[in-house]
Amino acid sequence: MQAHAQSAEAAGTVPEVTASAPGDQAQDLQLKPSTLLQETYPPEVRSQQPIYIKGDSLSGQPDIKASVHGEAELRRGDTMIRADKLDYAVPDDKVNAVGSVHINKAGNVFDGSKLDLEVDAFKGSFEDASYRFLVNSAHGESSRVDFLDRDHAVVHHATYTTCQRDDEASWQPAWQLQAETIHVDMAEEVGVAENAKLKFKGVTILPVPRMSFPLSDKRKSGFLPPTMGMDNVGGLEYTQPYYWNIAPNRDLTLFPSVMTRRGVNLGAQFRYLEPSYSGEAYANYMPGDSLRDRDRWGYSWQHRGTIDSPIGGLGLSLNLNRVSDDNYWRDFRWAPIALRQRLLPSDANLSWAKGDGVLTLRTLQYQTLQDPASPIAPPYSMMPQLQYRYTPLDLPHGLDFTLVADTTRFELIRPLAGQIGNNGQRSYVQAQLSRPFLSPGAFITPKLMLHSAMYQTDQFMSNGSKSAQRTLPTFSLDSGLIFERDTSLFGKKLTQTFEPRAFYTYTPYRDQSMLPLYDTARNDFNFASIFSENDYGGQDRIADNHLLTLGATSRFFDPDTGAEKLKLAIAQRVRFSDQRVLLPGEVPATSRFSDILLGAAVNWTDKWSFEGTTQYNKDLRRTVRTTATARYSPSNYRTFNIGYRTQYDTMAQTDASKLVDVGWQWPINDLWGDKGKDLGPGRGQGGGRWYAVGRLNYSIKDKQLVDTVVGFEYDGCCWIGRVVLERLQSSITQSNLRLLFQLEFVGFSRLSFGADPERSLKQNVPRYQYLREAVTPPSRFTNYD
Repeated sequence: MQAHAQSAEAAGTVPEVTASAPGDQAQDLQLKPSTLLQETYPPEVRSQQPIYIKGDSLSGQPDIKASVHGEAELRRGDTMIRADKLDYAVPDDKVNAVGSVHINKAGNVFDGSKLDLEVDAFKGSFEDASYRFLVNSAHGESSRVDFLDRDHAVVHHATYTTCQRDDEASWQPAWQLQAETIHVDMAEEVGVAENAKLKFKGVTILPVPRMSFPLSDKRKSGFLPPTMGMDNVGGLEYTQPYYWNIAPNRDLTLFPSVMTRRGVNLGAQFRYLEPSYSGEAYANYMPGDSLRDRDRWGYSWQHRGTIDSPIGGLGLSLNLNRVSDDNYWRDFRWAPIALRQRLLPSDANLSWAKGDGVLTLRTLQYQTLQDPASPIAPPYSMMPQLQYRYTPLDLPHGLDFTLVADTTRFELIRPLAGQIGNNGQRSYVQAQLSRPFLSPGAFITPKLMLHSAMYQTDQFMSNGSKSAQRTLPTFSLDSGLIFERDTSLFGKKLTQTFEPRAFYTYTPYRDQSMLPLYDTARNDFNFASIFSENDYGGQDRIADNHLLTLGATSRFFDPDTGAEKLKLAIAQRVRFSDQRVLLPGEVPATSRFSDILLGAAVNWTDKWSFEGTTQYNKDLRRTVRTTATARYSPSNYRTFNIGYRTQYDTMAQTDASKLVDVGWQWPINDLWGDKGKDLGPGRGQGGGRWYAVGRLNYSIKDKQLVDTVVGFEYDGCCWIGRVVLERLQSSITQSNLRLLFQLEFVGFSRLSFGADPERSLKQNVPRYQYLREAVTPPSRFTNYD
């Protein structure tokens, strides 16, 4: 037995200090982690740790027994015991302590009146004990704690809460769990309460004979808090999820639901993560849905994987989505986003990469969910597609080359009434060769492209044939200059650039009006597409462009950080000949000058930003499309976003759409100057704080709200309340209305009414922050004494 005064170094608390160079200020000293600060001891080392004992007086027999009186203290590894009187039996490794007994075991703290304990095994009992756990700051009181081993204990007649005590004598926790026994498993970080009741503001809200709860954010199997809800589609709803932690890299969540207006819904989600593949799968089944008088189901599976093989890298990706009927997207608003769309792709992609080439075999089939009030023309499915892409990286003389060879079978499945389709096979080869010439202040890139395609269709095309060929060359020349100077703006030193750019392209005319449209549409008119060779995306139309695009961009950079503070841009096309290649219903572009694109982006500080683009038509002398967004985020849990979008129909000479989108999260207490209590890193800025949160999407043209999500959050330090009203448009004439309510007991559990409001806020409010962001696990030295 070793008994002596314990130094700070022996306790493992000495940090390493890196000294600054001579003349540096003291504040330049940097603390670095030390290997002496061990969070855990390996099992084989723990039993070899010496015992340190100190106190006002010490008596006993060496290697037999020690008795310490007055501020008695015993330390071994990460365990410390302090009391008024302490007896330690060396052969049995047992300690008996009485009077203001205090235990610190790896940061978990216990206080009581009488302790009998085997130190290394950490087995024994503690009378009239209060406790505080390190991992979540939860604490409580009990009549007795039975320590079973270093990781397991049974707490009798216990209370449990994460509410932190203040200095007032009348303090009561906002919420508290009272139980006959609580079984604590620190290895799994799980607590199990028996004959328990959960109290909130002194009122019992959930009596349960047995319940398990987490002691940290670690995943564990068991029932999750139930969810109760009500909306105008399903009526009253009750969901009881069950979580199965199959393995550290696999889990399964079951969520059966009962809806008063619709019946029973059975759902499940499975996730897996392996070194070479990962994915997630979702499925639900509702037998005899009263809303539609039929069985309803849906499934979604996303898989991503790679395999190394002697013949090269193999990759398999799956994105499979299917539902039972056309109304699924409208009636199952809690389903994954992939199933809440009206166009559901099922995509299987097998690839092989070797050297500079990639060979891909792909099938893509769409399920189109039709709404009679707003029908969608189904796209063609690829059944299948075989593509080879060759991109050599080390060509001589600075050349860049790309070759794509593709053959695809296109089929139209479940065409819309009146939709005329022509299934067929399309094969094409596209080659492009370019030579970039680059310098610090200029660039010029000539490029040659050759596109050759062949069609074989099931039905006759408009020219009376079932086959067609098309070969087209394209030449383009992209060039630009970069000027740079030092300047200042609003008293801030900046570096300004001026970047004029000219892009010329020429493609001769070939009649393509007889060719089917399998995957082709006109590109959006923006700063990316205005500097491209083809006006169309896809392979069925190649525009006969003979044009020059002129543009200029000016950027303002912080010379120290390189951050872009301001950007201004302008671009316009000059057309030298009329465009003759068109999609059905399009009007030929005969104007020699295109619309003017104007853009600006401001990121002057991290707190606020602005970005906007407008399209100006000189013939109409007005803007025909404008998009602008602004954001103000001065600190955590404070954000305000506003967006404005307008589209003008040049054919009908009227506004096609005009929308304002506003989103926010803001502490209401700020209105009266209350900045709230700082709960520490990652604990939010709460302490009795109200937050307003929401998003409004308003149609100025229709003079009505399209989507509405508004709510309030209350941060009570150890509990959070949320109430959200959600109204989302499901069609032109219908919307879903839900009232969502949630009471979260921080570090313990959540009770929800009307689905999960936090999930709704996360999906709908830009830059929304959860009031309890994840933080680094606390160190056992946090409670070191």
